[in-house]
Amino acid sequence: MSLFRLALAYLASRPLLSALNAAMLALGVATIAFLLLAADQAEERLTRDAKSVDLVVGAKGSPLQLILSTVFHADVPTGNIGLEEARAVQANPMVASATPLALGDSFHGSRIVGTDESFLALHGATVAQGRLFSAEMEAVVGAEVARREGLVVGAKLTGAHGLAEAGPAHGEHPYTVVGILAPTGTVADRLVLTSVESVWHVHEAHAPARPEITALLIRYRTPLAAAMLPRAINATTAMQAASPAYEAARLLDLAGVGVETLRWFAIVLMASAALSLFAALSSALQERRYDLALLRTLGARPASLAALTLAEGVTLLVAGVILGLALGHGAAHALGIWLSHAGSWPLTGLAWAPGEGLLVASVLGAGAFTCLVPALQAYSSDPAALLAKR
Repeated sequence: MSLFRLALAYLASRPLLSALNAAMLALGVATIAFLLLAADQAEERLTRDAKSVDLVVGAKGSPLQLILSTVFHADVPTGNIGLEEARAVQANPMVASATPLALGDSFHGSRIVGTDESFLALHGATVAQGRLFSAEMEAVVGAEVARREGLVVGAKLTGAHGLAEAGPAHGEHPYTVVGILAPTGTVADRLVLTSVESVWHVHEAHAPARPEITALLIRYRTPLAAAMLPRAINATTAMQAASPAYEAARLLDLAGVGVETLRWFAIVLMASAALSLFAALSSALQERRYDLALLRTLGARPASLAALTLAEGVTLLVAGVILGLALGHGAAHALGIWLSHAGSWPLTGLAWAPGEGLLVASVLGAGAFTCLVPALQAYSSDPAALLAKR
């Protein structure tokens, strides 16, 4: 019988304890793998969506809320700004481009965005089917929205006020889908795009005396604008200017506190699993000391007995790591499917986070080191003394 088969036989003789040790390790690995996947994909998504916008100009309030609502489309806007004020910013010589946004409605949880064709250029989006909107109440839908809702060119859709699906509907103002965007991997996939005039038309009964929009997405003409333009807008106008890059970094820092707490919990769980494995192997070694002594008298070398004990522990380690990775990726993928149906940020478990390789190596290395002490005890055992005690 090979050492590996004998190690499996020893593990099978104590199924409950073996399963418990593997499960404790698997839970720790799964937690960290899930956190690595979620954090890596969230950071990638935040960076990708924000990199094309240098500055957002909108109503005064929370800068983070302004960025979340206008760049990531994951929050309600801080308010509206006057069209004339926005055009004054747009005419500033330090501005290379200014994309208007008019927000307020959604379609089954997907934001309806009043804008112009420059929005597509910001996100590298192109029309895969149909054409771009050119008249009021025409809409172009992102690839994810079209897939989830089964929309085709010529379909009708009705917006609802706010971000919730249960908001008051604008049934008397349906949009006609005239185009579907190609997938971009950006926030554009989850939006319904139309003209600013269409948003004004839907809300004309409640429109203020002067035309308003929600925000401007600014691209700088020169690097000097980053130092001068935000300060000028914040100090001399009734609007606020916020940097997507800065606010995205701040958001990741805020989320990082909770992620780090969960990560330490997982590390403690894995450390407990390693100690439990050490105790289990030491206990098993004491129970099998006569078996090991008999194997020595039959010709087994000390190194073989040490390898047998080490193989038993490493088998549990490998099983726990494989199970943990499967659980972590499975949980991430299940959450991603739920988020996709909810029209929120996508997440997939069918990916490999950069830190997972180090995670596997660390767990296997630390676990194998834990198993060395019982293995060395098996190596140094005296068969004659053990048999004499019996």
